[in-house]
Amino acid sequence: MPEALWSSTSAARWRSALDSYERVVEAQKVAALPELDHWYRETLPKNITARRARHVTLDELTKLTQWKMARGVWRARNLALVKGNEPTLVVTTSKTALALIPHPTAPISELAELAGVGPATASAVAAATAPEVYPFFDELVAAQIPSLGPVAFTLGYYAKYAEALRERAASLGGWTPVMAERALWANVGGKAKAVV
Repeated sequence: MPEALWSSTSAARWRSALDSYERVVEAQKVAALPELDHWYRETLPKNITARRARHVTLDELTKLTQWKMARGVWRARNLALVKGNEPTLVVTTSKTALALIPHPTAPISELAELAGVGPATASAVAAATAPEVYPFFDELVAAQIPSLGPVAFTLGYYAKYAEALRERAASLGGWTPVMAERALWANVGGKAKAVV
């Protein structure tokens, strides 16, 4: 088991963990994960922010869900539910949600109204849009933050998780909550449980 990163105040140690993120993604040996991860980190944020009214499409929400599951636990039923959303509903719901940024939980709550979208998937949309405010809600990351207690995929738990990562990012200087989340995930070596 890797040494706990959460308790470290060493910016160099956190940077080293973050720098290993792409190698850890590759090491998961999940066929589609490296490509999906690159799309999620590089392409999706540009697509969202280039729109006059920020939003995601059904295709983007589906691909984002595939990324989330490839990086963690594959849940075919959730993916089917996400794919079953009406395309126009995804656009209007995500426009409404992303207009609520920077409220700490309102965008997550609004996005979670879509079928198959819980706090984790909703947080992935918010994190791609505003990484300076919202980290992706990952179970492996949450489990490393002792003050949070057992992981619960609820809006209240996400609020505490996101605040803890915002505080840690601020303490590291020049970091975003997304950077802190990725460093923590990479530090434990990831743990994808899917073959896509």
